[in-house]
Amino acid sequence: MSPAFDYAPAPESRAVVDIAPSYGLFIDGEFTEASDGKVFKTVSPSSEEVLSEVARASSEDVDRAVRAARTAFASWSALPGAERAKYLFRIARIVQERSRELAVLESLDNGKPIRESRDADLPLVAAHFFYYAGWADKLSYAGYGADPRPLGVAGQVIPWNFPLLMLAWKIAPALAAGNTVVLKPAETTPLSALFFADICRQAGLPKGVVNIVTGDGSTGAELVAHDGIDKVAFTGSTEVGKAIARTVAGTRKKVTLELGGKAANIVFDDAPIDQAVEGIVNGIFFNQGHVCCAGSRLLVQESVADELLDALRRRMSTLRVGDPLDKNTDIGAINSAEQLARIRSLADAGEAEGAERWAPACELPSSGYWFAPTLFTGVTQAHRIAREEIFGPVLSVLTFRTPAEAVEKANNTPYGLSAGIWTEKGSRILWMADQLRAGIVWANTFNKFDPASPFGGYKESGYGREGGRHGLEAYLNV
Repeated sequence: MSPAFDYAPAPESRAVVDIAPSYGLFIDGEFTEASDGKVFKTVSPSSEEVLSEVARASSEDVDRAVRAARTAFASWSALPGAERAKYLFRIARIVQERSRELAVLESLDNGKPIRESRDADLPLVAAHFFYYAGWADKLSYAGYGADPRPLGVAGQVIPWNFPLLMLAWKIAPALAAGNTVVLKPAETTPLSALFFADICRQAGLPKGVVNIVTGDGSTGAELVAHDGIDKVAFTGSTEVGKAIARTVAGTRKKVTLELGGKAANIVFDDAPIDQAVEGIVNGIFFNQGHVCCAGSRLLVQESVADELLDALRRRMSTLRVGDPLDKNTDIGAINSAEQLARIRSLADAGEAEGAERWAPACELPSSGYWFAPTLFTGVTQAHRIAREEIFGPVLSVLTFRTPAEAVEKANNTPYGLSAGIWTEKGSRILWMADQLRAGIVWANTFNKFDPASPFGGYKESGYGREGGRHGLEAYLNV
């Protein structure tokens, strides 16, 4: 047997992105310091290097941002849809022009591999702005009445796993519908949102239409609770989503929540094994498993379980963990020390409860936050690793005998965001999709997104939809 070829490093240049030593809040078209002067540091999870210092918004700053958005709303909502569309088209084109710079920035601040930020995140960001630009002058044809009106000021809180993409999911439909925005990015990944603020200025977007306030969870809580907010959009953990639901209960605010998940990736005995293995790897190891809809539970039909697991272990052994800016890297850094501690804790719990742990031989970098791709077999539905969202590169494997058992096990979760089905039979795909209590069901693929397709969940995975025509409803007074 000939020796395997090794890969030479293929680093993307950091020189394409210029990160300033400090950043302020973006309020009413200008960057400004926090009213109390407080700041926090954002670090690169792959090296623990401090990238920049960022302003921490106070309640006074949140109020300033909401008032700026309220002032801008009158003129922005009065613009003809075709005029609003021009700004969205401009933003989309600038995102494309600056995509290499933004991809490097995202990989530095988030830890994800450059080929994911370059080939998945950034094209989807531009696509969402292009898509909703097309809707801006067609709202009366969206199915929500002859003259649907915007709600007002949207308060939007986004997570750290897809910082720029989640921004696009939130801001693009809000602006197309005629709303103005105050957005709070995650504390560990604020930089791409602040670069987006510069894109808004570059596009000539009127002042106050988009405002960005950086800070921690308390800043997000201030924004959600502010009386001047008409619409709350949140993507993040179920725990925080429940707190937001309690905060807005009894108010006039409209809310969409896109929360956690524990998706089942279901492989039947007639599935093409190699194709299924690629889908499984993409489902759980894409973005280090930092994906709400990750296929973190693998359900395999008993008769092919051994064959599939052998193929999966071989494939996992080829995954390259390391520098996110290396184009060869498959799995980058875990986003933060806090998240790494959670992943380790749950993986240790899996072992303690009797599941069998396996990971390929993997040399992890000495600095930064890293976790090797990990597989658990011998998992039961009672194991914590089968019930709790790990949000890391950890896959739990269960088996089933019949389609009915697969459905029962797949639905045995408080979550309901996504699922995957692998089979040659179209009739089985349709039957399973109808039975599965999940907002998104992929057939013979996984993690495929399109701006024209709605995304969202059931049960503790939240409510409301983002993307597609359905994504406009949350930003219109219907």
